[in-house]
Amino acid sequence: MNSEARKSIHGTWTGRWTFILAAAGSAVGLGNIWKFPYMVGEYGGGAFVIVYLACILLIGVPIMIAEILIGRRGRSSPANSMSYLAKEANTLPYWKALGIMGAVAGLLILSFYSVAAGWAVSYIFEGFSGPSAEYYSQEFDAFLGDGFKLIIFHSIFIFVSVFIVARGVIKGLEVWINRLMPLLFIIVVLLCIYATQTGAFFEGLFYLFTPDFSKINATVILAALGQAFFTLSLGMGAIMAYGAYMPANQNIGSTALSVAFLDTLVAILAGIAIFPIVFANNLEPAAGPGLVFVTLPWAFANMPLGIIFGKLFFILLSIAALSSAISLLEPGVAWIVESLKTKRYVAAGGLGLIAWTLGILSALSFNLISDFTPIGDRNFFDSMDFLSNQVLLPLGGILIAIFVAWVMKREHVLEELGIKEGWLLKIWFFLLKFLSPLMVGIVFVAAVFFGIT
Repeated sequence: MNSEARKSIHGTWTGRWTFILAAAGSAVGLGNIWKFPYMVGEYGGGAFVIVYLACILLIGVPIMIAEILIGRRGRSSPANSMSYLAKEANTLPYWKALGIMGAVAGLLILSFYSVAAGWAVSYIFEGFSGPSAEYYSQEFDAFLGDGFKLIIFHSIFIFVSVFIVARGVIKGLEVWINRLMPLLFIIVVLLCIYATQTGAFFEGLFYLFTPDFSKINATVILAALGQAFFTLSLGMGAIMAYGAYMPANQNIGSTALSVAFLDTLVAILAGIAIFPIVFANNLEPAAGPGLVFVTLPWAFANMPLGIIFGKLFFILLSIAALSSAISLLEPGVAWIVESLKTKRYVAAGGLGLIAWTLGILSALSFNLISDFTPIGDRNFFDSMDFLSNQVLLPLGGILIAIFVAWVMKREHVLEELGIKEGWLLKIWFFLLKFLSPLMVGIVFVAAVFFGIT
């Protein structure tokens, strides 16, 4: 039975672009606007961008196609879709655990992600009038040291995420995605236009797009691999859950490419917006996470209209975080609704409460319980990050690739993709069978056993 004959109890996206925006919203997060620019700075500019784009095409897109395919064919939560497809493939039922693992990973990520998102929300109210970068460094350290403030902003963010998901696919997810994503693109374009007035626009472009191939080494490739995989929200069931609401007449391959394109576009536009500001103020492009929360606020404080565009930047960061957060919650909510036959608002509220509670521990890990190190020498925040992002997500991505490429019946895959045998299919199968799981496996081993992220 193909996806056309099965229906999701949660509803269906009203159009192709709604799914693309939803999946892009899941993919576009803090990683695009915060992490990607500083990774470009740290790993040598354009050379990293080229390697990153290659990784997106060779690893990210093939796994995304597989994840959408599972969701649409199963028409259920990731856990129940995996259960249905395992039965259809006449294989062991234990594959359901893959969907459950994804939902757990999403919930863990949401718990600490909302704390980091709270930083961005708090900066919307920043006056951008500090006298030096050192001032903002001290301010940020003081903010991290204030557990009460961190919990307040974390709570606000969790509440908004739960509210949207509780409303359902059409009235909640779709309505807000159709509002948030266009606003996100408008703001990032406005920031790029603003960057043209900094006096260092072309210097920023040169840095971003001029490759220095001498910078390419194993570390750069590994960093690009990791960023390409994590930026697309793969391995945690979010794309699978959204795929379950995807109309049967949509082409999965072209849709996945559209999502990857939008995700990458936002990351590059963020770089175009940020680097001219960095160079105009003689800042260090490889400043790491502090680039966003320390050096950029100081730059905005010293630029014409800096207060306005500084606030726009952190609104952008908050919207990107929110569009990702709702996708982190959705797989678990869908599973509970299907399994326990409960209302969405009960499921969303219950999981939101768990994420909120774990998030309090993450917030306090920067102050009151900073000495609590559950995994190695990592505080609670970093431990949740490591467990979900470095362990569960790569394992999920590898298993998704293996299931579609090796376990599902080929005719079912072809049926869902809506294509016939040909060279494109052969390339995709090769990537999914061999290259994608191998590369993600390397990222997993490097992170878990060698501490390279």
